[in-house]
Amino acid sequence: MFFLVFRFVSSWVSLCPVVVMAAAGTPGPRVPECVTKVALSVSCDNLLDMDAFSKSDPLCLLYMNTSGPQWVEIGRTEKIMNCLNPRFSKTFVIDYYFEMVQKLKFEVYDIDSENSSLANADFLGELECTLGQIVSSRKLTKPLLMKDKRPAGRGTMTICAEERTDNRVVEFEVSARNLDKKDFFGKSDPFLEFYRETETGWQLAHRTEVVKYNLNPVWKPFRVPLQSLCHCDVEKSIKAEFECINSKKKQKKKGYKNSGIIVIKKCKIVKDYTFLDYIMGGCQINFTIAIDFTGSNGDPRTPQSLHYINPQGYNEYLAAIWAVGSVIQDYDSDKMFPAFGFGAMIPPTWQVSHEFPINFDPSNPFCAGVEGVAAAYQQCLPQVKLYGPTNFSPIINHVAQFGRQALEQQTASQYFVLLIITDGVITDMDQTRSAIVNASRLPMSIIIVGVGGADFTAMEFLDGDDGILRSATGQPAMRDIVQFVPFRQFQNAGTAALAQSVLAELPDQVASFFNLFGLKPPSDPSPS
Repeated sequence: MFFLVFRFVSSWVSLCPVVVMAAAGTPGPRVPECVTKVALSVSCDNLLDMDAFSKSDPLCLLYMNTSGPQWVEIGRTEKIMNCLNPRFSKTFVIDYYFEMVQKLKFEVYDIDSENSSLANADFLGELECTLGQIVSSRKLTKPLLMKDKRPAGRGTMTICAEERTDNRVVEFEVSARNLDKKDFFGKSDPFLEFYRETETGWQLAHRTEVVKYNLNPVWKPFRVPLQSLCHCDVEKSIKAEFECINSKKKQKKKGYKNSGIIVIKKCKIVKDYTFLDYIMGGCQINFTIAIDFTGSNGDPRTPQSLHYINPQGYNEYLAAIWAVGSVIQDYDSDKMFPAFGFGAMIPPTWQVSHEFPINFDPSNPFCAGVEGVAAAYQQCLPQVKLYGPTNFSPIINHVAQFGRQALEQQTASQYFVLLIITDGVITDMDQTRSAIVNASRLPMSIIIVGVGGADFTAMEFLDGDDGILRSATGQPAMRDIVQFVPFRQFQNAGTAALAQSVLAELPDQVASFFNLFGLKPPSDPSPS
């Protein structure tokens, strides 16, 4: 039997499958989101014919590699007899992580008998790609290659992706009346907690915001994924209004009625578009890079400088560019990335600039892929004079203008990600706060990677995980769009861990923004 329980401090009422508690105090850590699963369907055309008196009998294997040289087999399809254009019915269902580069390798073999091993099978071709490339294309077709990278005849493989996650959510509007006063010198600071019962006990599914100093709180409308709320079991009912009973108070107080009433004004199941709905539906992630060229980095010609490129072709700026860019580039169809510098004196006038293209072409600041950004950065270094100050607001406002233009079109076709790599303390903090608050209302996110050993307290302040960021005039951000990490935390863990840390929140930022504005994916994300 499942129960729904609303609780205010020590008051319990049994109701249905999820637990909801109204309590006073400060919320604890956020509940992690469920993993998204993606189903991959595979078909081939024009396979090599390896059988003398019939046609090949193909079977497809899938391998995955997320780090290092090791490929791990994920699964294999059924064998199809006498067919050079197979459509395999078995799908591969794998966990999808936006923040990781998930390398995939599909291998096709001609299996002549049920007992044949791969060692005795004829190799028909392979395809290597990333899961990000597949989901961003939704339908990916590429030529098959032999082990020595020669074409496998005219063979091609087509991979189609479908999200296997129930993306329905429950919309709630909840308030309360006449709650007990729990603070000695004030009222109460109530919030609601929704719990679901599992085999190992009650598990937190959602927590609302705290309404300060209020015995008649009205919580902001909120959404809870149906998967989190009740494992998608929609057969259970929910009561709209009931009393909070404090059993100890009832025993002691003769005229006691209740400790307040919780009112559920709305409880409606709706479809909430996911990040993959938007990506598979045609949304493009536009990636912009901004690099700190201020004097505090040190002379790039000396090994002590953060811009110094060692004989192995490495520095922390390049590492951050590769880590983040290698993930995001799969979600931009043309892979042309604008890259800017700030805080340097640039030729020919040697005026300080806070948003100059590192290829020195204002009319075309785009670089071809992550490789192009890395090359332009290295060519730019000896041509500029590192100076200062460290101003963020110009480049944030520069990208924001494109986000504003995209929002005016009332489509979910473009989302903008700005990567800022910096070594120092922000000089224009008030202007930066205002720029971020304004950008929070646009299809835009900001990633800040701090390199070197500076004090990054100001950067952590901009990351709104610990509270709502406000402008210098007190205007609150609509949502948290900044993610900051210091590079030094990942020096031993590797750049893949850096990418996972800074990109983990991005899918939710993309989906929540477009859902907030009621913008659907550009095209139907369901498979064709």
